[in-house]
Amino acid sequence: MSSEDYIAVAAIDFGTTYSGYGFSTIQDYSVDPLKVTSCTWTSGQIMSLKTTTTILFRPDQTFDAFGYEAEDRYNDLSLDNMHTDWFYFRRFKMMLYAAQHVHRDTPLKDETGKEMPALVVFSECIRYMKGHLMNNLERLLPEVQPTDIKWVLTVPAIWDDAAKQFMREAAVKAGIDGGRLLLALEPEAASMFCKHLPVERQGATSQITCFSADSRYLVLDAGGGTVDITVHEVNRDGTLRELVKANGGAWGGTMVDKAFVALMAEITGQEVLDKFHEKHQDDYIDLMRAFEVRKRSIQPTSEDRITFKIPISLHELYREMTGGEMRDAVKNNQKLNGKVSFAGDKMRTDATIIKALFEETCTNIVDHLRQLLKNPQTAGTRTILMVGGFSESQMLAAAVQSAFSDLRVVVPHDAGLAVLKGAVIFGHNSHVITSRIAKYTYGVSCVETFDPKKYPKERMVIYEGRYEVRKVFSKLVEIGQSLSPDSPLEAKQYFPRGKYDSMEVNLYASPQKNPMFVDETDAIYIGKMHVDCKDHKGRVSGAYVSLIFGDTELRVKAVHDKTGEETAATFDFL
Repeated sequence: MSSEDYIAVAAIDFGTTYSGYGFSTIQDYSVDPLKVTSCTWTSGQIMSLKTTTTILFRPDQTFDAFGYEAEDRYNDLSLDNMHTDWFYFRRFKMMLYAAQHVHRDTPLKDETGKEMPALVVFSECIRYMKGHLMNNLERLLPEVQPTDIKWVLTVPAIWDDAAKQFMREAAVKAGIDGGRLLLALEPEAASMFCKHLPVERQGATSQITCFSADSRYLVLDAGGGTVDITVHEVNRDGTLRELVKANGGAWGGTMVDKAFVALMAEITGQEVLDKFHEKHQDDYIDLMRAFEVRKRSIQPTSEDRITFKIPISLHELYREMTGGEMRDAVKNNQKLNGKVSFAGDKMRTDATIIKALFEETCTNIVDHLRQLLKNPQTAGTRTILMVGGFSESQMLAAAVQSAFSDLRVVVPHDAGLAVLKGAVIFGHNSHVITSRIAKYTYGVSCVETFDPKKYPKERMVIYEGRYEVRKVFSKLVEIGQSLSPDSPLEAKQYFPRGKYDSMEVNLYASPQKNPMFVDETDAIYIGKMHVDCKDHKGRVSGAYVSLIFGDTELRVKAVHDKTGEETAATFDFL
């Protein structure tokens, strides 16, 4: 898409806990790449640059509300006991990471266990944010049309190809033109943002500049659900190259939330807490919102007791179900006695109890960074840039700073908007990443002549007098290989079977460098490549197929072997 094709870039940052959007015109970008317009969301006393990733559907499964509005609306329904037939989804993005196999018809459970198609839920979220964004953009550019916009949707880099395709199809279902849509990998978007930050002192002067050529920096994108990590080197021309494959894990801020819920369950008992969640959704949401505020403000040096307002409904429910009082429950708990106490509707806890909620996620992140920085490919990395909403936690920042005191750890202002702003920058200049590292070894299934020196005897089959080996992993790309989005692999010739006028080629991935067969235990079937074998006159022939692995999405290109005409070729990972 050339600069003449659009006048503005609009990005939707679809997060596990919070979501938002931003946009900038070509003119904005040319003056200051960091000048990105976003939205301020409000709910009661809350004002933020993102809203909660929460969506509410009516009993007939039609859309009702999104974000804080969905939370508040569901609260009201709950107070009137009219919520039981409604569909209420929150923090559901991680389903695409946790699911073994994601399909177009994969169901998604709401907070009470009722199911809707996941594709509908995701697409309605995107549709809402798209509409909200367009309303704001039209105030600045009254004549703007959807065809004037290049769209960007963020996805975690550690997601597989099926999850990425799922998000693309959800966006298309939401009314975004697929030809005008880019997927941005979240840590890469954050890196694009960080690349423009003044972080280096120039010589002995006091001038602060952006990263210079040959600089290497690690971007730690800590969101609500996932922690995504990438390491980039600045090329001489200002572009970036990836040094190690995108990595990370499900160690985001929601791990701390789960630890807090586990603490509450230890006090009340799991049965009481589950009933509280079910019967008093409004109070449960208020409790978790209050914890979110505390989560951001708690510091490693905190020693004072921390106070939480506990809803009266939880005390009453505990009384009703157990016949006791919560204040007595903590006195009888050896681990919590003297460290947690109740006075009226207030729960007072030692700072050590709350700080302990961060231990598991901080340990996972620090241990992973240690292993990553031991990799020879990351040698020379001197800076860790912490972005994402969870990076604003002083507990996490302190843990990383303490573990890597020899490195410069930077948490930029508005760290929670780094991915969003970087996604807009990526939309304006998606070619700035010149190479990426293959996450897997990719290949296709093929048949080869049996070679007793190469293959085990039990793999031999006899077909029409020939000794063959089937399901051989024909390697296309090796794990760890540096790949450019502008350099397709060498084309391979494929032929349709029998009387078919198209062909499907199965694509596989493996964490091994040299897998032998596609049915090995750790080999993964990831999808089909579909190629149309008819030319413009309807004649059927073979095709030369080349794969492009170095982009944010796996792409395929095919040409007829007789005419050289480009033909339709697509991937289907769902």
